[in-house]
Amino acid sequence: MSIIDVSPGVSIAYETFGDPGDAPILLVMGFGAQLLSWEADFCRELAGRGRYVIRYDNRDCGLSTRFDDHPVDMAADGLGLLTALGIDRAHVFGASMGGMIAQTMAITSPDRVLTLTSMMSSTGEKEYGQPTPEARAVLFSPRPAEREAHIAAAERDLVWASRRHGDAALLRAKAAEAYDRAYYPAGVGRQLGAMILSGSRAADLAKLQVPTLVIHGLDDTLIDPSGGRRTAELVPGAELLLIPDMGHDRPRVLWPRIIDAVAAHTG
Repeated sequence: MSIIDVSPGVSIAYETFGDPGDAPILLVMGFGAQLLSWEADFCRELAGRGRYVIRYDNRDCGLSTRFDDHPVDMAADGLGLLTALGIDRAHVFGASMGGMIAQTMAITSPDRVLTLTSMMSSTGEKEYGQPTPEARAVLFSPRPAEREAHIAAAERDLVWASRRHGDAALLRAKAAEAYDRAYYPAGVGRQLGAMILSGSRAADLAKLQVPTLVIHGLDDTLIDPSGGRRTAELVPGAELLLIPDMGHDRPRVLWPRIIDAVAAHTG
């Protein structure tokens, strides 16, 4: 893991997998989630398909720069990371809020984005991709600050996990790893505010000329599959992959299907 300055006052923590000579793919994670949420084994398997994989912490998360009062532009951070690494163009693969960030990268800097993959995400339109009341309640419920209680509370995330493959023990283990690496709840509110204030990307997505793959799990209750369908409907020529038995998660048993699709799309 390394930390690099990407703009004045902003440093980003990142990790790479694979051969730097291979086609680069930037993995953009979602709301409040550290780079750990792109599992190392997932990254290695994707790198094994001939991709130079880069995962990183968004600002206000993990080991990247934290702010008390500073404009939030997470799309610029991702592009700044590529620049700092000497990469002119990359495939960009975002999940959840990371999908929204990846879409914004493609909209604002299409010359930097070889392909876009938007997974379990939406367009920013209020009519699409909304959570169920149960998922919304969990999303906005603060987690305990004390370590063991915080880890136990991770089981709440089963509300949006795959109904077939959801794993409470795995959720607790991931929560423990994230807590011990960088517990920083203050950043969550700033990321949420940025996501809410970003508004609709519909008009810009309808003009997007970047090759786009949209992936969504049919069990997703945090961002309803209508968000993925709408994204694919708007982006000219977009491919839509709807995956049964996947919620707002990425169960290991489904990795081959996801990696096959992303490898084909970025090939």
